[in-house]
Amino acid sequence: MISEYQHFPGYKKIIGIDEAGRGPVAGPVVIAAVILPKDCMIEGINDSKKLSAKKRDELFKQITFQALHYEYKVVEHTVIDEINILQATFKGMNELVSPFLSSSFLALIDGPHLPRKEYNENCKLILKSVVSGDSTYQCIAAASIIAKVVRDSIMANYHKKYPAYDFINNKGYLTKHHRTAIEKFGICPIHRRSFSPVKEIYNPQ
Repeated sequence: MISEYQHFPGYKKIIGIDEAGRGPVAGPVVIAAVILPKDCMIEGINDSKKLSAKKRDELFKQITFQALHYEYKVVEHTVIDEINILQATFKGMNELVSPFLSSSFLALIDGPHLPRKEYNENCKLILKSVVSGDSTYQCIAAASIIAKVVRDSIMANYHKKYPAYDFINNKGYLTKHHRTAIEKFGICPIHRRSFSPVKEIYNPQ
């Protein structure tokens, strides 16, 4: 894991942005932004998918304690169905970067796409997409952990409400158990109706 300030020494503050929950067929997508101090090095930080739940929880506490700024946005399944998952993710990212548009900061965003392509003349924030950024830069890894921990907590609460779908374990991803539950009980209110196989069940031809 690399400190982002080593690769981009011209910036006093660098924002890391990542999401959790693009692939599941149920629940929201959560997007997080984190700004870490220049001298911050958090031991064990990595892409959230490569960490155990216990380790993520430990790192979540360290990140939120040491971060100069952290914030997250929850974009609900209804919005995902309305505008699609990519645009829903961009919506959350844009809400997170909007307060910094007039700041001379750098935003490193995990993945190949940027939520914004054009800026007005007053925009100073620079955005850079980084493929596998959550395995490269500490600030993006921190954002991935924040997003993952928050989303897992949301899905754990949904499990209490809809226990038949095993959201506590699958987090809304389409496991064998989850598929069987959908086939047996139908869909529940938090399923994404634009995603297969939910789409076919919700709106059969």
